[in-house]
Amino acid sequence: MVFKDFKDGIKLSRLGMGNMRLPKKPGGGDGDIDYEKGQEIIDYAMAHGINYYDTAYVYHSGKSEEFVGAALRKYPRDSYYIATKYNINANPDYEDTFNTQLERLGVDRIDFYLLHAIGDNTVDKYLTNGCIEFFMQKKAEGKIKYLGFSEHCSPETLEKVASHHKWDFAQIQLNYFDWNYSSTKREYEILERHGIPIVVMESVRGGRLSSLTPDAEALLKNAHPDWSISSWAFRWLKRLGQVQLCLSGMTTIDQMIDNVNTYSDDYALTDEEEKLLFKACDMFHEQVKVPCTACRYCTDGCPAGINIPEVLKVYNAYKLDGPWALMGMRNIDSEGKPTDCIQCGACTVECPQSISVPEIMQELAEKMREMENR
Repeated sequence: MVFKDFKDGIKLSRLGMGNMRLPKKPGGGDGDIDYEKGQEIIDYAMAHGINYYDTAYVYHSGKSEEFVGAALRKYPRDSYYIATKYNINANPDYEDTFNTQLERLGVDRIDFYLLHAIGDNTVDKYLTNGCIEFFMQKKAEGKIKYLGFSEHCSPETLEKVASHHKWDFAQIQLNYFDWNYSSTKREYEILERHGIPIVVMESVRGGRLSSLTPDAEALLKNAHPDWSISSWAFRWLKRLGQVQLCLSGMTTIDQMIDNVNTYSDDYALTDEEEKLLFKACDMFHEQVKVPCTACRYCTDGCPAGINIPEVLKVYNAYKLDGPWALMGMRNIDSEGKPTDCIQCGACTVECPQSISVPEIMQELAEKMREMENR
């Protein structure tokens, strides 16, 4: 395991373990963590030098913190660092949240504490409800070692937060896909300018960058047959000097083994390898999205009254971000849903892009029914 100096003589492993996607018991709900399999992953992590463990008040329906505390309890307290978060929407009472977290984790201090998922719609509440002053007091008391924040907001909002006071660190969604197709590069540059160390979340975009399209994967495999697709994402992140460590939410021991192997050295992608990765990224992006231009030629003749262009926007998000993106279907102004499609094909006849809309509607309908039955 490779390490990087942080502050006060602390060295953090370049790979940290996220505890939002822990193994679950078969047929169980989000809070039914498989302690045996989870412990195996933690033990492997500890044995191979990982010393940063990230969790949150809301992960696994509140059970992640309990698991992390229990799994790490057999190790010396100074051999690992715990990071957890205050979520203003889950429980606005920051004092109650903090005390509950100490109890769940079974510790008397939290090493890295964050305001959780600051967004454009929550930033003012976080900055004005008194939580920062409270956590700064806990820092003075030694109950918190370092105070930071995680965010999913616009660059403008991030600038506002970063300028608020001298933060110890920040956690952002950072990966090569979002670097090219989102505002991530601007967010990185803001934190770099403010001198705030970055903890990376969504290094492989919730697993989406662990398996690309066949052509994109073939391009990368031809260059390095012995590298996993996931490892390209981590080796790219090693190029970024402001990055302190990268989190990975590892559900299986095989994922842990692969990631530990990637962080057995400091090798970062060369400029030529980055160009190749970005080419694969462009191929992946083009191959997974539906080229809808929202011309709406398809909608007038739809007997189910489906707002097809808006549904296809959600479909594209689903293909890139995973099943959770289907929640966006709730916000569509549409008389019909994908489950109402009668497969008549009238839409495809009118589509200038020749998109096979009925096939997409069938895929979405099946996925939505599957999610409803969970």
